[in-house]
Amino acid sequence: MRRTKAEAKETRQQILLAAEKVFYEKGVAHASMEDVARAAGVTRGAIYWHFANRADLVLELYNSLPMPQEELIARELEAENADVFGVLERVGREWLEMLATDEHRQRILSILLRCDNTGEFAVISERQNDIDDEHMQALEAAFLKAQGQGKLGGAWTPRSAASTLRWVIKGLCSEWLLFGRRFDIASEGKDALHRLFATYGTPAAST
Repeated sequence: MRRTKAEAKETRQQILLAAEKVFYEKGVAHASMEDVARAAGVTRGAIYWHFANRADLVLELYNSLPMPQEELIARELEAENADVFGVLERVGREWLEMLATDEHRQRILSILLRCDNTGEFAVISERQNDIDDEHMQALEAAFLKAQGQGKLGGAWTPRSAASTLRWVIKGLCSEWLLFGRRFDIASEGKDALHRLFATYGTPAAST
């Protein structure tokens, strides 16, 4: 009997939930499509009807994460007198706060951090690199605007400021997720960002 669209959608979601659990517990490299099928209570054929391979599953999990409202942030930064540092610091803080409370996001980012980047999984790394490149371009453009406003200190270039901000946030998230969540990422991350942004400004901009 042919499945309805609603039933197919429900099965797809069931598979994704199972994949998230299996990949998080076993790691993608040590989990098979059979493991996912068993956890989802479906056949391997049902899995392959929806997903080509494990990498396809991981990418779909990644795509399921709600992302920051980048268009709204971009519009804020485009304003002539935009407080570039204020906007970026707020967005970074909100990202860390969201990670601290969203277990679904924690599991998927942990899966990505532990995922192999070779063979069939190379496409995952490529996807992440594309997104990182987009974020770097947006950050560099924002710091270039701050420089044009006379607010970026001479020790920084837009590129170096953007790279350092990205490294701090990614480093905080990676260490917190991979090494036992041994610190308060929302509180200590907020403090780290505040200290970093304090170094970005010119003496005139800081007064």
